[in-house]
Amino acid sequence: MSYSQQDSLLSPLRKAQSRLLYRQGRARDAADQAEVFHHAVMQGASQHYSLAQREAWAGALPRDGSAWLARQALYTTLVAECDGRCVGFLELDATRAHIVTLYVWPSLGGRGIGMQLLELAESQLRDAGMRRVIIEASLCLADSLAHRGWKSHGEEWVERAGERLPRHSMSKGLH
Repeated sequence: MSYSQQDSLLSPLRKAQSRLLYRQGRARDAADQAEVFHHAVMQGASQHYSLAQREAWAGALPRDGSAWLARQALYTTLVAECDGRCVGFLELDATRAHIVTLYVWPSLGGRGIGMQLLELAESQLRDAGMRRVIIEASLCLADSLAHRGWKSHGEEWVERAGERLPRHSMSKGLH
């Protein structure tokens, strides 16, 4: 395949990437955050968790923008925006150097959006003098993080609406 043929095949991906903007969360993102969370759990996690587990997980937070707006007051929220809509987000407890949540719209998974949000959070933590970042990573995310230098401290379980969900406690040094 010639370079020009390869370039034309990659063009739609480049256009989508060029429309991405990474920024601090805003009040207007809250409703989109609710939808991204719901769909990331219900669709994006379907290869790793049962339907009952996903329903319990998705039900742990309301599918309502007001709940996510309240969370913006608790956590530093970083957003990936495409065409004016939040398509991914990360919530950071900067005082504890803890990634609280990381979700990307399922059809946009695997394009580096989540990793870019993580890099932005890591940069903020480094600038604040933190030496290490922690996350409780779902089974969907743990392998990808391990390949990027995150250390697993073992599997743990969290309960949501009577369902047990496995996840990995992980950390990464910030140098």
